[in-house]
Amino acid sequence: MRLRFRFRTIPFLATLVLVALGIALGNWQVRRAAEKTALQARLTQRAALPPVVLDGTPVDPAAIEYRRVSVTGEFVPGWPLFLDNRPLDGRTGFVLLMPFTIAATGKVVLVARGWLARDPAVHDRVPHVATPAGRRTIEGLAVLHPARVMELGKAPPAKPGAIVQNVDPAGFARASGLSVLPVLVEQTSVDGTGAAAAEPIRTWPAPAVDVDRNQGYAFQWYALAAMAFLFFVMTGFRSGTKQAG
Repeated sequence: MRLRFRFRTIPFLATLVLVALGIALGNWQVRRAAEKTALQARLTQRAALPPVVLDGTPVDPAAIEYRRVSVTGEFVPGWPLFLDNRPLDGRTGFVLLMPFTIAATGKVVLVARGWLARDPAVHDRVPHVATPAGRRTIEGLAVLHPARVMELGKAPPAKPGAIVQNVDPAGFARASGLSVLPVLVEQTSVDGTGAAAAEPIRTWPAPAVDVDRNQGYAFQWYALAAMAFLFFVMTGFRSGTKQAG
């Protein structure tokens, strides 16, 4: 029996769409895997570097992202912000953000002081935590902004003591009128107030670098493209051979 191929326009167009979609999404996942591989290398390299001292001079955010930093100055007690929807170990809570005035300058850096549990009885009650007084040196990790969460609609302007979904240094600068450095510090050092129980929890999530997941997704999309093409070819030969017989 001679094999004959029957070309059909509609199945061909559907196959073309599926193949193009599979290849495009597979390529996207390959690029994401490459980006995460580069990020992992950057994290490893920058973790080995000495801390950067933030002294109020202009900084390049990209150059110090994920670098360890230290800064000396005082917290601004009147401008706390509470990042909402920040669960930790199955508990709901907030991340406390506060501006920190850099000593002998008019500059401010936004500091993520740590995680605080939410009052389960009163949803919109913010927890109380003491603000360390006086001049001090804190250490932490420089990031461009806190981890973002989904936010519906336009967020209202930040104000002292507000519960917000997302914030970045530029947005905080506009809301507060302060001269804010374009990076945020995730604090890792203790406050040293002697009240250990009142310390916010400083367990910061690492950037996602699960390269294997993206590589697995890429394989699935490429496999979809290949299967769509093979299905078109096989059904075309089957239909053509049956018609010829």
